[in-house]
Amino acid sequence: MPASMPLPPNKVGSKTVQKNHKTIIKNTPYGPIALVWRLFEERLQIVRIFISNHAHPADRKVAGLFPDLISASSPAIDDVCSKIMAYLAGEKINFSLELPLLDACSTFQQEVLRANHAIPRGSVSTYGFLAAHLGNPRASRAVGTALATNPFPILIPCHRIIRSDRTLGGFGGGLQMKKALLETEGVPFDKAGRVTKGSICYQPL
Repeated sequence: MPASMPLPPNKVGSKTVQKNHKTIIKNTPYGPIALVWRLFEERLQIVRIFISNHAHPADRKVAGLFPDLISASSPAIDDVCSKIMAYLAGEKINFSLELPLLDACSTFQQEVLRANHAIPRGSVSTYGFLAAHLGNPRASRAVGTALATNPFPILIPCHRIIRSDRTLGGFGGGLQMKKALLETEGVPFDKAGRVTKGSICYQPL
């Protein structure tokens, strides 16, 4: 990560807003992780997080989508990056929902992401159970779309959502990463590679 450096603010009315910047975490077990972020009234806002997969490294993704962003750092983003590295190393880290810029998401996606964020470490849920929890059991496909476009992987753990048959389903970082993250969190798998029933949240009573 780059060394911390002061960032010149922009004035919007009476509020101070920093331009978007990027920080790349290079040496993770899963390839680079890229964060797009800004400071708003000295409070960190995560705009996007990109994780790598075998075909598309995160640093290339962010360069393609945000070609004009400069690399920068601050004490706040350094702290988040350190916590991400600790989480990937197996430490029990809880990420605040105040970090992601959820206002950029639709109301429905915000509801899905908040419910996803509430799933505790060591547990998972399914697309259908999450939809039912939100009061619309027929919306499992919409829930899947909201999670597939989750702008904040890791901070909002979409890897904790699996299929109704307890197989992994999809994940932007690939299934190997998804399974590894779940195993690191203590999610148990049976001999067939399915998540065991006892660790599933939001099951109907």
